[in-house]
Amino acid sequence: MNRNKWLLSAAILAFALLPLGLGTYHQHILIVSLFYVMMAASWNLLAGYTGQVSFGHAAFAGIGAYASGILATKAGFNPWLGVMAGTMLATAFGFLVGLLCLKMGGIYLSLTTLAFSSILHIVINNEYEITRGTMGLQVPGLVAEYSKISYFYIFLVATLLVLGVIYRMVHANMGLNFRAVQNDERAAASLGVNVVRVRVMAFTVSSAMAGLAGALYGHYLLLVTPQIPSLDQQFLVLSMTVIGGLGSFVGPIIGAISLEILSEYIRAYGEYHVLFFGLVALTVARFAPKGLVGIYQSARERRMQAVAKTSPAVNR
Repeated sequence: MNRNKWLLSAAILAFALLPLGLGTYHQHILIVSLFYVMMAASWNLLAGYTGQVSFGHAAFAGIGAYASGILATKAGFNPWLGVMAGTMLATAFGFLVGLLCLKMGGIYLSLTTLAFSSILHIVINNEYEITRGTMGLQVPGLVAEYSKISYFYIFLVATLLVLGVIYRMVHANMGLNFRAVQNDERAAASLGVNVVRVRVMAFTVSSAMAGLAGALYGHYLLLVTPQIPSLDQQFLVLSMTVIGGLGSFVGPIIGAISLEILSEYIRAYGEYHVLFFGLVALTVARFAPKGLVGIYQSARERRMQAVAKTSPAVNR
């Protein structure tokens, strides 16, 4: 256990030092990767651990981004206070939407959150005086002097916070309730688990994390646009989670970082890269449901079985 902690600490330290030797372009890729890690990991908390598929996750990131940006530009709020307010507003919307929709579950939840995302997108595009529509809302930065390094460490701290909260939740009694609801909600309810409360909690926490990620991302870009809460963004996050490994802790991390790096190499094909990721996600879901993490675990198990069969101790 101590060895694992040392390895984890060494990995975090190495990653924290990585941008010091890189140029601004590669630093930008790392920052965007951290944004997607927060998005994918928080969506996985809902879909991977409770089995509730929401298509409104990017919308909550947009709520956080626009709320923070509007408060900073229109009301003169300190950007950091705007980030906190945007996160709280995304949390509130997540709680209300979850409370209204999660009693239905299944396909009804997916359709309702899809409609919520579409409505939000229409409002953003049409409320030009407030959101600046498709032109985007220019917002101030979080630091006095704009620096990729500064934003990298801001995103790194936020990402570690999000991952830490998710890890504590899924490895506590709440995580057992998540799994119980995912596997058989009727059996879970018969054992005293409040299914609706568990779902609403997961949905609310997931929405709060998306709001935080969106608020930070908007202030990093210095521009909040309808692209943040778009369905393209939602499907990209979904693809990252499924390809990395839905329902695993490290899967969304691997999927987000690897697909963001890959997207930089195929960005010349425009929006077709989203279609490409969608096709890859469908292929993985069909032939490797546990994603890259599942492929690695299967290969490791086969290797261990092969070693056990050829071991002299086993042969004797």
